[in-house]
Amino acid sequence: MNFMFFFNSALLGLGLTMDAFSVSLANGLNEPKMNKVKICSIAGIFAFFQALMPMIGWICVHTVVQYFAAFEKFIPWIALILLVFIGGKMFIEGIKGNDCANDECNCKKIGITALLIQGVATSIDALSVGFTIADYNPKMAVVCALVIALVTFFICFGGILIGRKFGTKLAGKAGIFGGTILILIGLEIFITGIL
Repeated sequence: MNFMFFFNSALLGLGLTMDAFSVSLANGLNEPKMNKVKICSIAGIFAFFQALMPMIGWICVHTVVQYFAAFEKFIPWIALILLVFIGGKMFIEGIKGNDCANDECNCKKIGITALLIQGVATSIDALSVGFTIADYNPKMAVVCALVIALVTFFICFGGILIGRKFGTKLAGKAGIFGGTILILIGLEIFITGIL
C-alpha cells in the first residue's frame, strides 16, 4: 500500500459519499436543533454503510459473483423506493406543519429506522465498487473500506452542520425542502443506474 492507494481510496470515498452528503444535508434541515452526539451517530451510520457495501461487493466477487450480477440490476429500484418513501414522509410532514417554527422546534426527529433505511439507500450502489477493488487482497480491501468510511464520516458531519444552519433559517419549509432533496437523490440514483 502506497500513497496512490490511499489517494485513490479517498477519491473513491469522495465519489461514493455525495448521496450520503445530500441526505445528511436534508437531515440537518429537518432537525436544526440536532445535538453533536446525534450528528456523530448519523455520520457514523452513513460511514458504516459506505464501508460495508464495497466489502460485501468484494466478498461477492470472490464467492458468488453470478448471483451478485443478477441482483445488481435491482439496486437503482431499491434506492429509489427507500429514498422516495423517507423523502415523501418528510415532505408530507413539512406540509402538515410538523416543522420548526421560530424558536420552538416541533419538527419530527429522525429515528433510527429512518437513518438505517437512508444508510442502506445511499450506499447500496457502492456494492458495485466490490468489482473495482476485486484485485485487492483482503487487507487492502478492508483498508480501502476504512478510508471510504473516514471520508464519508467527515463529509456527512459537515453536511448535517450546513443543513442544520440553514434549517434554522428556513424554519417552516425545512421538511419540505429536505424531503424534496431525498426524492431527487432517489430519482438521480435510479436514472443513473438504469442508464
